[in-house]
Amino acid sequence: MDWMAWTWPTAIFFIVIASILVTFTILAIKFPEAPRVGILRIETTRGDRLFITLLGSAFINLAWLGVVGANQPFALVVCLVYAAAVFRWV
Repeated sequence: MDWMAWTWPTAIFFIVIASILVTFTILAIKFPEAPRVGILRIETTRGDRLFITLLGSAFINLAWLGVVGANQPFALVVCLVYAAAVFRWV
């Protein structure tokens, strides 16, 4: 990792994202899902909701850094609540 000046937290972040994608691929193969319509009034699947969650979490973390500062563990809690809401209602 020295050749790219990566840190271990960055590597762990990408490993977690890759693991989530592999898990969702296995779930899609094992348990196919029909799209459903939520509060956005568009058809979404698990993968769509995962994408919405990841994109929204990125914006939540950026806003948190801008408003609060570097105290990111609390932003993680907000992102987890957001993810639960997206997977439940979107």
